[in-house]
Amino acid sequence: MSTLFAQFVQSFSFDWLQQLVVANGAAGRLLTACILGAAVGLEREFKHKAAGVRTNLLICMGAAFFTLLSAVLAGDSSDKSRVASNIVQGIGFLGAGLIMHNRSRISGLTSAASVFVVASIGMACGAGLYAAAVVAALIVILALEGVGFLEHNANLKMYPLVYEARGQDQNSMLASILDAMDKTGERLANIERDSVGELQRISFALTTTKKKHEKLRGELQTEQAIHTLLTFRDPEED
Repeated sequence: MSTLFAQFVQSFSFDWLQQLVVANGAAGRLLTACILGAAVGLEREFKHKAAGVRTNLLICMGAAFFTLLSAVLAGDSSDKSRVASNIVQGIGFLGAGLIMHNRSRISGLTSAASVFVVASIGMACGAGLYAAAVVAALIVILALEGVGFLEHNANLKMYPLVYEARGQDQNSMLASILDAMDKTGERLANIERDSVGELQRISFALTTTKKKHEKLRGELQTEQAIHTLLTFRDPEED
């Protein structure tokens, strides 16, 4: 038993010169992974997502380091992809934790997908494919920003908004909200009511296109019972 253990330890024994060579080659790859992961994470941070700069930076660097180690630990063996191949499975579990199902809709899919692709960028950095990693990071940022902008402004994608109506009479406000919702062809659900002194407040969430949101906002602002109308971006929006 002790002989087997000694052979195992000896097979993973590196002298200082070997460690310095590996560290010198790894530094550029790991730093590149950190920069590209942080660049993607910065876009996510601006959107106030859970997976921000630190998360994407660490995932990208971790994937790069695992990829680098898989080649180092394999040595002369032809099987150099065993460690790297398991990164995909590990990132799959991490991405699954970002996906939530709330209020009859699914959120977190984009965040999970960004984590998955950031890991692949890290693997490219770990393999020394700097050009491919940079191109992939640029495509990801363009997809998150550019395509998201087009979806929102071209009325292609539905997104949630939280509406808050304030006034003096809740029943009159409810009737006004129902009337406005009927005119825009939307259904009122998940109403929250409360009061602050004499001020009455009604809140509800609606997921629809930009055109429908603008139409509903215009209808609600013309209602006499609603003194103030506010809208907020849903924190669960992906």
